[in-house]
Amino acid sequence: MREISSSIAYEVRTGETLPLKVARSTKLTVRGGAVWVTRSDDTKDYWLQPGHTLHLRRGERLWLGAEGAMHAKVTFSVPTRCDERALNWLARIGERWVMRLRSGWRTV
Repeated sequence: MREISSSIAYEVRTGETLPLKVARSTKLTVRGGAVWVTRSDDTKDYWLQPGHTLHLRRGERLWLGAEGAMHAKVTFSVPTRCDERALNWLARIGERWVMRLRSGWRTV
């Protein structure tokens, strides 16, 4: 098993503003109700409907808000780092060689 990405989820209630700082490049996905997003490095606001995504850069600040009858749910998906992906790739190659040496049998 290997980790593909980590996710962090928040629920934003109607009329509430959630301030956030992005530590690593990530992808924001909206579920539930609609969300408006204000970014520190951008002059315009974004109005995202459920299912929409927005790619975020490391170091930027966000302000999220929800309006309407439903609470909004937002998920931040953080991809694994390049060095972690390289180590995972090497581990998979090693597992393949070990399986060839053991005639395809896995140990449990």
